Amino acid sequence: MIHRLERLRQRLGEEGLDAILISQGENRRYISGFTGSEGFLLISETSAILATDSRYTEQAKSQAPGFEIFRTEGELSKWFLELVSPLDIKRIGFEANDLSVATYRKLVATAAEAGEKELVPTEGIVESLRVVKDKGELELIMKAVEISDTAFEESSSLLHPGMTEKAAAWEIERTLREKGSESVPFDIIVASGPNSTLPHHQPTDRLMLSSEPVVIDMGARVAGYSSDLSRTICLGNTDEKFEKIYDLVLGAQLTAIATIEAGMSGEQVDSLARTVIEQGGYGENFGHGLGHGVGLAAHEEPRLGKGSEDILTDGMVFTIEPGIYISGWGGVRIEDVVVLEKGRVRVLSKAKKIN
Repeated sequence: MIHRLERLRQRLGEEGLDAILISQGENRRYISGFTGSEGFLLISETSAILATDSRYTEQAKSQAPGFEIFRTEGELSKWFLELVSPLDIKRIGFEANDLSVATYRKLVATAAEAGEKELVPTEGIVESLRVVKDKGELELIMKAVEISDTAFEESSSLLHPGMTEKAAAWEIERTLREKGSESVPFDIIVASGPNSTLPHHQPTDRLMLSSEPVVIDMGARVAGYSSDLSRTICLGNTDEKFEKIYDLVLGAQLTAIATIEAGMSGEQVDSLARTVIEQGGYGENFGHGLGHGVGLAAHEEPRLGKGSEDILTDGMVFTIEPGIYISGWGGVRIEDVVVLEKGRVRVLSKAKKIN
């Protein structure tokens, strides 16, 4: 974790901050290694403090060696003054996307009591460090991808017409856990027939029928790092419409995989696949972005979609997941996790596709 602290401290200097208070869970884990559900980091040029309550102090000592452990009690505003007063810091950043307005107001009042302490809202400081994965992170993601690949191959063979979406989702989750996944990084999606028009559909008691599209979206987690895999299957013979839509989505995905290069923006990458779907006559049926980063969070930077100015660089891990959704019929989505290496994409997901 030392090199991560060094990079963070460099960013603090660039932002004109003396310290930063980190409250967001994945950011806290990335910098310190601490996996507890409650806690804060206070990082300055000379200090690295992990503040948490009595439930987690022993865990913190074990998981975050080199960090000073500060025991908290009660709300943040009650002990914040004791935490920052001894330190020679003035401008303290906080994660504006994570703290509530009410907590912020209390902190401002508390900081005023500490004299020349200024709270500065920040966004994306630690996230910008997390976006490029190191070797160890990539290895963990690859293990998670391997688990989801294997679990899909095994569990999909057990699905059949007349099975409910809920039963199918449970079969997939059970297999993921048996293959070594920690708790799944997001709720598994099994969306059949008309339900597959909903990209974030929650499984229901609907019976899956023969020869209709079934979208499966699943992921595994290893040591906190996630995978994300989507496949669309048919429990029976496919018809001409399914094959047409499926081939168009697959073609869009393969085009993006073959043509993405380092230096492109998220919007440019999105347009590679979107253009294929638009030329096929279904541009209005591709309503979400092409992909997103994967790491300690199942959805993180970079964002691949309209309006995204995120620039792709080597070491980024992200999904490529075009889709077409037709009201009253269903949807098709195909998603793989990829890594950018030497300026080009390497596909990590190996689970079979229909074609």
